[in-house]
Amino acid sequence: MKKLFVAAALLGGSAMASAQGTVNVICSVQAEWCSVISTVYARTTGTRINMALKGSGEALAQLIAEKDNPKTDVWFGGTGDPHLQAAEQGLTLEYKSPSLSQLHPWAQQQAKQSGYRTVGIYSGPLGFGYNPELLAKKKLPVPRTWADLLRPEYKGDIQVANPASSGTAYTMIATLVQLMGEDKAFDYLKALHKNVGQYTRSGTGPIKAVARGETAVSISFVHDGPGEKMQGFPVETITPSDGTGAEIGSMSIIKGARNLEAAKKFYEWALTPAAQELGAANKQFQLPSNAAAKLDPRIPDFKKIKFIDYDYAKYGASAERRRLIARWEKDVNSLPR
Repeated sequence: MKKLFVAAALLGGSAMASAQGTVNVICSVQAEWCSVISTVYARTTGTRINMALKGSGEALAQLIAEKDNPKTDVWFGGTGDPHLQAAEQGLTLEYKSPSLSQLHPWAQQQAKQSGYRTVGIYSGPLGFGYNPELLAKKKLPVPRTWADLLRPEYKGDIQVANPASSGTAYTMIATLVQLMGEDKAFDYLKALHKNVGQYTRSGTGPIKAVARGETAVSISFVHDGPGEKMQGFPVETITPSDGTGAEIGSMSIIKGARNLEAAKKFYEWALTPAAQELGAANKQFQLPSNAAAKLDPRIPDFKKIKFIDYDYAKYGASAERRRLIARWEKDVNSLPR
């Protein structure tokens, strides 16, 4: 709790603010980060946050279901593709933040291509998590390329999330399609399927399983590794040398928000350097979108990673996401392992 009071002071909360109403937030980042955001924001503004934790795929499904009677004001975090789909479907509100110029170009681009219905708040590269102790015990090599994951000795020892519920796994499919071409990417996914021991519901599930020795390798966002390692678990991360994609975690105000002014205030607060630094303070090591945010040394060095030229607009479109996930269900997930 001491950490929360320090964070509150850093954010200008030297005294409890008078009650400022309520804001309803769907939070699609890790639970501890969501909890600290809720506590610090309430203490520094007096605004109560009703926080619901949902993966980005589930969050989008909820917003679609509640379209005619929204119960959410702000959607914070989670991979950007579903945020772009929500923007395309008119589920989110056009809002051009006065803080945009303070953000990295990739965050501004996310806002621009959505018609200012979402904004980038962090970015993180896709890669592999692995348990060095388990690899040594099983005499398995560290995977360094996408092709390495197809080696027969990894059979049953790889976990990845289900793209129908996880933005992480959809980012994987979109990355492979752009890296290899669609047909070759699906041939790859069929071959990978034979080595997958489990498709988890959430994108963080696989690297947690790696950390706890339940599986040897995961396909994950690599920023999820250091937090597990800080808890004493044997886990390392690597990005494939043949190229990878990155998520742009995003934030959106919901169209028809019941607490619109409170939503805008939360949105502006979440774009400040101090608010974005709460991620690393809570063992979440994505690259913050505000260029003035102080960087923890455990945040991946983007200059050392080979990135593809990820087409966020194309692969963030609803029809493309539905089509690729449907093809994955039909061509890949239906196969025996």
